[in-house]
Amino acid sequence: MADNYLNLAVTPAVARAQAHYYGQAMTVPGGSPAGGPLGEEERAFIAARDSFYLATVNEEGWPYMQHRGGPAGFLHVLGPTSLAFADFRGNRQLLSTGNVAAQDRVSLFLMDYPQRTRLKILGHARVEDARSHPELVARLAEPDARRSVERLFLIEVAAFDWNCPKFITPRYTAAEVDEALAPLRQRIAELESQLGKQK
Repeated sequence: MADNYLNLAVTPAVARAQAHYYGQAMTVPGGSPAGGPLGEEERAFIAARDSFYLATVNEEGWPYMQHRGGPAGFLHVLGPTSLAFADFRGNRQLLSTGNVAAQDRVSLFLMDYPQRTRLKILGHARVEDARSHPELVARLAEPDARRSVERLFLIEVAAFDWNCPKFITPRYTAAEVDEALAPLRQRIAELESQLGKQK
């Protein structure tokens, strides 16, 4: 799939830039036009994410990048090359939704900051009205959130690639920090208890 990613990403303009700065353009082996399936490593990585970035392009050619967040695994792997997530009521701008209606190409950027790992995905997206697909809403959203789902984003993966960890600063969620500190807090409590008994 990485070769397929580069086949899609290394356009003639990109090749000219590579030749200008490095003396030659990258040689990319021919990939399958249909791409390939997400492997176990990709599926596990996606299932562990609680956020990702979604890029779309509007009719005027302007890119739009949006952060998406939710409980870990809110971006679902529905099949070997199929992803989906529930879209909830928000600020009513619908920029990504409108962009996908006009131009279905999307890019997803998934980060694991503690492990300094990132997965890039290119795909074709479509947006469906949640009212027409209650069974999919039930699959993509937690029970207490289903009433707020307005749309469903369905993405057919065209290619994916893993990036190098260089310059990714490790960042941790509050839950991850709490988990790391739990043994220290426990030890402090034990020591305080022992000191209290000595008084």
